[in-house]
Amino acid sequence: MLILRDGSVIGLTDRMNHPAEVLIVGIYQDPSGPEIAALGTGVDARTAAELTAVLSAVGATGKPEEITRVPAPSKTGSRSVVAVGLGEKFSVDGEQIRRSAGAAARALSGVESVVCTMSQLDLAATAEGLALGAFSFDTHKSHRSVGQCNDRLSTIHLVVRTPLCESHLSVLRRSAVLIDAMTSVRELVNTPPNFLYPEEFARRIQHRAQGSGVVVDVLDESDLRRGGFGGILGVGQGSIRPPRLVRAHYASAVPGALTLALVGKGITFDTGGISIKAAAGMEHMTSDMAGAAAVLFTCLFAAELAVPVNVIAYAPMAENMPSGSAQRPGDVVTQYGGTTVEVVDTDAEGRLVLADAIALACEDEPDYLIDVATLTGAQTVALGSRTSGVMGSAEFRDRVATIACDVGENAWAMPLPEELRQVLASTVADIKNIAPQREGGMLVAGLYLREFVSSTVQWVHIDIDGPAYNIGKPWGYNGLGGTGVPVRTLLAVVEDIARHG
Repeated sequence: MLILRDGSVIGLTDRMNHPAEVLIVGIYQDPSGPEIAALGTGVDARTAAELTAVLSAVGATGKPEEITRVPAPSKTGSRSVVAVGLGEKFSVDGEQIRRSAGAAARALSGVESVVCTMSQLDLAATAEGLALGAFSFDTHKSHRSVGQCNDRLSTIHLVVRTPLCESHLSVLRRSAVLIDAMTSVRELVNTPPNFLYPEEFARRIQHRAQGSGVVVDVLDESDLRRGGFGGILGVGQGSIRPPRLVRAHYASAVPGALTLALVGKGITFDTGGISIKAAAGMEHMTSDMAGAAAVLFTCLFAAELAVPVNVIAYAPMAENMPSGSAQRPGDVVTQYGGTTVEVVDTDAEGRLVLADAIALACEDEPDYLIDVATLTGAQTVALGSRTSGVMGSAEFRDRVATIACDVGENAWAMPLPEELRQVLASTVADIKNIAPQREGGMLVAGLYLREFVSSTVQWVHIDIDGPAYNIGKPWGYNGLGGTGVPVRTLLAVVEDIARHG
């Protein structure tokens, strides 16, 4: 049994009639009627047949993520059964199991305990889907202050095939760490900007890192000024809340371990600055620090699992506000390392803070470098709200994109066409921060960042503008707000580097 950071419990059982309020089963979609995917011991064939007949009678089809709730047969040990569709039997993979488990959890408002049999198909995916689907962010709702918080899914029993063994626990431990990391990122992304600003963001990371083995250093505005971090300072100069640069370092105990540098955009709120955004939807810009949260918790995650890779995460943090002190279109700033930039659009601020941090990260001489950012609306135009764009060194780019798809966080490898570099030419500085035309906006942003990457580093840029924050309908294990993307991808990349170099 494992206890997650939020106090919820995940345990293992070898019997589907383990006492719980609700029994969750997966059902396959078949022309002849729904087929229960896995039951486990503790229920006889007659009871299973009775449940199948009831599901068929009420019209359950088994199509992906369809929810059907019926009274439970007496021998199941539960009050009701939730059957969730998995789709056609031979097309079901881990991500579908994760999404279906999440859909089931989202449907169980007011339920505290469940037992689920889908874990016999994929233990990790089921645990992750249920826990992430049950996530809710209600920190700022008034009922919490008067002790009237609604019941939530707090106890999950996962049915596994006998005998229970250490391998089951090992899988569950990794999933538990991943769940904690993703829910922590979601919480930060969903936190209102008056509660999460650069100084507070840095403080929370320092607090979480205590006792983890991760060393966290924070540069304040004076340190940034002395160090020449003109991009971060320029973006943050319009706010009364000064910027920060956080460096988190996990050093593997394995001699000769490779080093992965991670850089994440940490704009705690983005108005666009003087180049101000439209009012409609601006409230979603509380999510503009999703990249920073993802890389910092990946570093903490790697330390908790003792992955044999050195991980160094950089998070440049600023609040992009319009004011009498804000940077203007036409200003020239000097990035860390000396490159001068003509700021054509103050709403293209993410690449300015990232460039400073990328240039600094390259001084660590990492073997690999990944930067993550909610960087361009062009990403959503090109790839939609669920698929991240991946650019960079061709071999590493393709490797990361493949890993992302393998773990269920869709991504697509994108080019960096050399002919687009010329649109960033400036007559007053070394480079502009944005192109005058809209075409290829995601790719142009990637080309800008490439200017600050050492030629000796295998580099990838991941644009998560749409996937990091769900503003549409809930789906799978994702409610509204922060999704936790791309934590699963980043961890899988760390583990892949540990295995293959």
